[in-house]
Amino acid sequence: MTVAMALIVACGFVFADNKSEQKEIRKERQEIRKLAKKELNARVDKVVKRETKRLTKEGWLVKPGELPLDRQLERVYLMQYEYDESLFPKYIMGEASSVAGNYDAAKTAALSLAINNLAGQIQTEVTALIENTVGNKQLSAEDAESIVETVMASKNLISQSIGRTIPVMECYRVNSKKNYEVLVRIAYNAEMAKEATRKAVRKELEQKGARLHEQLDKVLGF
Repeated sequence: MTVAMALIVACGFVFADNKSEQKEIRKERQEIRKLAKKELNARVDKVVKRETKRLTKEGWLVKPGELPLDRQLERVYLMQYEYDESLFPKYIMGEASSVAGNYDAAKTAALSLAINNLAGQIQTEVTALIENTVGNKQLSAEDAESIVETVMASKNLISQSIGRTIPVMECYRVNSKKNYEVLVRIAYNAEMAKEATRKAVRKELEQKGARLHEQLDKVLGF
C-alpha cells in the first residue's frame, strides 16, 4: 500500500475491535465537515504538496495530455474529504498498482485490482455505519453482528455489483527492466456503493430472515 493510500485510509473507518479508533476517525470527519471552504482548500493544498513531492521523488510520472500530478491529487483529496450527515463518505476510493511489459496491460490490471480494493473499502464503510447504528441504539447488537458477517463475506459479490467508477488519478513509472508500473485511483459514488452492497447481500440476508434485509435497508437509507 502506498503512503498516499495509507493517508486516505487513515481518514476512513477501520472496522476493528478498537472502538476508540473509530471514535477518533468520526471526530476527524466531524472536524473536516465543519471547515470553511477556504480552510478545507488550505488543508488539501498542504497534503497535496507533500504527496506530490514524495511521488515525484519516487519517479512517478503522468502521460502527456493528462492532468499534472498535483492537480490529480487535489481532485482526490477534495472528493475524499466530502462526507454526508452520517459521516459516510460521499465518494469511496479504491487504489492499486500493477506492473506489465506495456502501459495498457499494466493499467488494465491495476484497474481490476482497484475495483477489488474499492469493494473492500465499501465493506469497511458499511460495517462501520452498521456499528454506529448499534451505538445509537437503532439496531440490536445481534442483528448487527449477523448483517456485518454477511457483508464481510460478500466482497466478491460487492465487486461484481460495482458499476461505472470515476477515474481520479493515474500515473506511472518504468523500472530497471523497462516494465511499466501504473498506479490508479478510482472513486465511487456513495449511494451507488450502498446499492452495490444491498444487491450483493440481499439473497443471503433473505435466507437468514426478511427482517435482517429490512434492517440493512434502514441503515443504508433505503
